[in-house]
Amino acid sequence: MKKSFLCFILLALCGFAPPKLTKTKIANGITVLLPSDWQPMDNLDFSERYPSVRKPLAAYTNAERLVDFSANISATQWPDTDIDLAKGFFKASIMNMFDKVEIITEGIRESHGKKFIYFEFTSRVNGSRKEEGLREPILKYSYIEYLVESGRTLVFSFTCPKRQQQEWQETARKMMTSVRVK
Repeated sequence: MKKSFLCFILLALCGFAPPKLTKTKIANGITVLLPSDWQPMDNLDFSERYPSVRKPLAAYTNAERLVDFSANISATQWPDTDIDLAKGFFKASIMNMFDKVEIITEGIRESHGKKFIYFEFTSRVNGSRKEEGLREPILKYSYIEYLVESGRTLVFSFTCPKRQQQEWQETARKMMTSVRVK
């Protein structure tokens, strides 16, 4: 607790104040607290940055287009709601998606009668040599949570560059724990 408070004071002195969060309806029956100055991503923006077969339920970004929140319905369908099995599967997927992953925290939390699986982590995708030169590694801070229900799995994701983790980590936690699904 003291460490979080000290980080908050240090960031405030350096010119970063946590953004004001506003309750936002992102889909029918789904709300989340989002920074009031964030804008919805358009389809082109989302598809360029997050290639996917499925259109997201919602996707928002900050003015610099570096910090994002999205909500989606996963293609993975579960025959039942075995949350421990699902947690292991999702963790393995995250570990395989990146070259390096450092889990900060993970678990299952209950909110308004629903159980969310969550993973907070930093990741690295190694750079590569291409004809045009060396591509630098991509370092990210992410907080992802899953809601496994009969017939669908909802995925909520927060990401920012790792260099901005200290600025956004507490806000990301507040945003992700504010997700409400009716």
